[in-house]
Amino acid sequence: MTQNIETVGIGFHWNDLPVGRTFKTVGRTVFEADIVNFIGCTGQQEVLFNNLEFLARESAIQGRVAPGALVFAFAEGLLVQSTMQGTGFAFLNMELNIKGPVLVGDTIHVECEVLECRASNSRPGFGIVRTRNHIVNQRGEIVQTYTPLRLIKGRHGAQ
Repeated sequence: MTQNIETVGIGFHWNDLPVGRTFKTVGRTVFEADIVNFIGCTGQQEVLFNNLEFLARESAIQGRVAPGALVFAFAEGLLVQSTMQGTGFAFLNMELNIKGPVLVGDTIHVECEVLECRASNSRPGFGIVRTRNHIVNQRGEIVQTYTPLRLIKGRHGAQ
């Protein structure tokens, strides 16, 4: 094979993310198995997630609700697959706001806007990027918003 063949699927470099740039991910449907596996794996054994009688009789949310942490994790997975392969190096902090429930059968995607992008003061060749990420369901409703700050690799030779 050729030594200089391009690799597809590599994430954005910080130099490619000017303030104001927007993009979105593909969608992903939330399944019953996702919720069951997530609550089992994380120990989130809350009646809201594991008691269908409680949901039917006492919950204000009608339907099988996904934990907010699961929805956030799916959003991060969608972003890692499409924007950070080989370039995202650290998740530094964020603010997270849950605006509505995600239910079994909902399909979510992430819409991002770059809010901050600058060279790192402490890591040459890297940049600091903050985005505003809206997790949006199939009806166009924003169900979560978060603002991650990340350390992202730069292009070779770029300052």
